[in-house]
Amino acid sequence: MNGIVLVTGAAGGIGRSVCARLAEDGFGVLAADLSLEAAQEVVAGLAGTGHRAVALDVSSESAIAAVFAEAEAAGTPIDHVVAAAGILLFAPNGDRPPITDITLEEWELTQRVNSTGTFLLLREYLRGAAQRSIANGRFVGFASVAAQLGGYRSSSAYIASKGAVMALVKAGAREAAPLGITVNAVAPGLIDAPMLRQSLAPENDAAIAANIPLNRIGTPGDVAGAVSFLMGRDAGYVTGAVIDVNGGYRMQ
Repeated sequence: MNGIVLVTGAAGGIGRSVCARLAEDGFGVLAADLSLEAAQEVVAGLAGTGHRAVALDVSSESAIAAVFAEAEAAGTPIDHVVAAAGILLFAPNGDRPPITDITLEEWELTQRVNSTGTFLLLREYLRGAAQRSIANGRFVGFASVAAQLGGYRSSSAYIASKGAVMALVKAGAREAAPLGITVNAVAPGLIDAPMLRQSLAPENDAAIAANIPLNRIGTPGDVAGAVSFLMGRDAGYVTGAVIDVNGGYRMQ
């Protein structure tokens, strides 16, 4: 597999690891983050060549359209997308806010980034794919174990936004199939990344890990490995799927 892959949330703990893994896999990485400087720092550490950085607010319809248009105009159109950007808001004391305390502004911001942002990326990607042939195109969204279990630390706004992503990839998979494009998602569990550390101090890891069958907190590399699989040739017959990356924390 090769081509240009847009990775949003590239400067985050998981996004950074995804960029590194996909660069190692031979993709040209277009690393996107709210901060151009942070995205550039990610790109500077990637293996291989042909990588670029861009500032992007995934909640902006016009900004997403511009990134795709600029890549097309530069002769490096986007072949694949990994929608890793996300936001999780906590109460001022760091606890999970109850539904009764979540403001409409907090709810709408969470949806705009997590679910609407994923929709806008998928829509723009499929619009472009309808105009040109993309060999083995891949779209990978980010769900969460929180949406599967109702969450423990995550707010209802976050849970609902990630539930929307899980439904969206199934609808998207059906519509993208005639284009030869797969649409899937990963659902990380407890991963040692900045989002988890907003509410869980490292000294609590052992107690938390005791509730995970594999007896450890996950790493960004664990998630990147699942993304790498979905982006690769071996996942050519996988679409509309949500891959759990949680150490057995959730089993059906």
